[in-house]
Amino acid sequence: MSARFGKLPWLWLSVVVVVLDQATKFYFEGALTLYQRIEVIPDYFSWTLAYNTGAAFSFLADHSGWQRWLFAAIAIGVSAVLVVWLKRLKPDETWLAIALSLVLGGALGNLYDRMVLGHVVDFILVHWQNRWYFPAFNIADSAITVGAIMLALDMFKGNKTGEPAHD
Repeated sequence: MSARFGKLPWLWLSVVVVVLDQATKFYFEGALTLYQRIEVIPDYFSWTLAYNTGAAFSFLADHSGWQRWLFAAIAIGVSAVLVVWLKRLKPDETWLAIALSLVLGGALGNLYDRMVLGHVVDFILVHWQNRWYFPAFNIADSAITVGAIMLALDMFKGNKTGEPAHD
């Protein structure tokens, strides 16, 4: 693989995230009605169908629709930065390439929903009995979270020589 492409070949992982994300959203939109719940692990985990017009944790979801375009613009800008960052990675920076590819795939999966549907489809519900509920999320959100954790680990666990921590 030529060094001039950096870690761009890791874009395949972003494509896998987008495909899995969209396939699962398509499935759950067809299988469930809005807010229907199917308990998978009683008191802990359910499938549900929810639409989010805002950002994480439904931030700004109650506004008139302008937030759709703001979050789409942010996702496009972040995606462009991530692709450039991937291209500039050194051959030994595989950990970072995986992290960036996960975040990129998640951002693109939710961007598609926002642009085409006007909302993001969520279907995973983690809860504790009927007392506490984590906001519903999807595969794209999961990929973004895992990628962000990997980026943080790389940043905090890196050694003083400037070499990546996990390669």
